[in-house]
Amino acid sequence: MGRAGTGGVSRRQPYNETVMTQTNELGQPIGDPVPDWSPPSRPSLAAMAGRLCRVEHLDPDRHAEDLFEANALDKENRNWTYLPYGPFASLNEYREWMHTQCTGDDPLFHAVVDAASGQAVGVASYLRITPASGFIEVGHINFSPRLQRTPAATEAMYLMMARAFELGYRRYEWKCDALNEPSRAAAQRLGFSYEGIFRQATIYKGRNRDTAWFSILDSEWPAMKAAFESWLTPDNFDDGRQKRKLGYFRKTHL
Repeated sequence: MGRAGTGGVSRRQPYNETVMTQTNELGQPIGDPVPDWSPPSRPSLAAMAGRLCRVEHLDPDRHAEDLFEANALDKENRNWTYLPYGPFASLNEYREWMHTQCTGDDPLFHAVVDAASGQAVGVASYLRITPASGFIEVGHINFSPRLQRTPAATEAMYLMMARAFELGYRRYEWKCDALNEPSRAAAQRLGFSYEGIFRQATIYKGRNRDTAWFSILDSEWPAMKAAFESWLTPDNFDDGRQKRKLGYFRKTHL
């Protein structure tokens, strides 16, 4: 997952709490029952509309030009370092890549469209969509300089989370190169729990990737949803600057 930014992130210990609440007839600890479990539907292609942005199914013919222009503001191509593709030398190359790689149903790519300008300014996708087990991942995040560190960026992530949990998914995942400090910081700011490192998880761009895992569970979502909605209210902003951090509202609603 590519995510541009600056600053470090704490290397806190993985979340590893496992409480034994059930045993079988042999006295062995087993997981809690999941009564009346029904696999959720796959995410639809319908747009997700917020106050600041709209997250809509990626259409290369409609979105590529806006995105290419917005990504060009990243003069050093930092956004592409931790993605397994890019940068792209031309709009035609970028659009062709989208047509071949971004039009399937997993990953299910979306464009983030700024509500004020109507321009596409970022990309994110659902992937590893697994209804039978109730988990879904967000990834392929590439927010251009026009979207980075804006309230709309947070709203886009909230909208995608909300759709997943409203469909009935039990687990929402975020993964990134363990060396991608901005992505790790973003995950923790958004409320994901750090779960640890998968060492030598893959190879991309000719180099090793250890993968950091993060997640949010359905049991955590109601409080987190309330925190996002409180943070996103217009009263929490003054000329686009937040008055209180997202973490403040998360603590308030826990």
